[in-house]
Amino acid sequence: MGSNRIITIARQYGSGGKTVGQMLAKDLGIDCYDREILRMASDDSGLNLQMFGNPDERRRNTFLTRAIKKVYKGEVIPPDSDDFASSDNLFNYQAKILKELAEQESYVVIGRCADFILRDNPNVVSVFIHAPFDYCVERGLEKQSMTRAQMEKYIQKTDKQKGDYYMYHTGQHWSDARNYDLCLDSSKLGFAGCVEAIKAYMAVRFKED
Repeated sequence: MGSNRIITIARQYGSGGKTVGQMLAKDLGIDCYDREILRMASDDSGLNLQMFGNPDERRRNTFLTRAIKKVYKGEVIPPDSDDFASSDNLFNYQAKILKELAEQESYVVIGRCADFILRDNPNVVSVFIHAPFDYCVERGLEKQSMTRAQMEKYIQKTDKQKGDYYMYHTGQHWSDARNYDLCLDSSKLGFAGCVEAIKAYMAVRFKED
């Protein structure tokens, strides 16, 4: 692939974005990272993995999310600081890992605000996978035992949490198409079609390679 290529996948719940990312990585012969980034950040920082388990979960329950942003600026907080083990610093270490990996290899990454973290890297392709709400509900019901009403609420809550998390760390709206190179409707393209669309975009954009 020449220079390392990074494909970031943001996705609505039930759209199949994670599956698309995994399929793309397999097709390209590169790694796909999701929660592995948490373990790597834990190893790098020396902080317990359980602290990384879902730092965003803790923030999701605070009203401050609505009013405060802690936009990532590329720093990590040093060990001698009282904020070393803060949720913000856990995010910083995840970002540090993503940047270091980008220097070492090509990869696909699911979520993690990676499109924002790596936005200054010219070899990054950022993708947002979405689908109509009913499609996402149907896919969710295939994976989890819930009533339709429960699944509808679950998807609305999950996507709102993703949006809040993204806004907190980036200062931007998660579902804004301007944040991404490609926005793909998986219900129209299918998962394999999404993979082919991403590869076609990369072939055009990186044609010099």
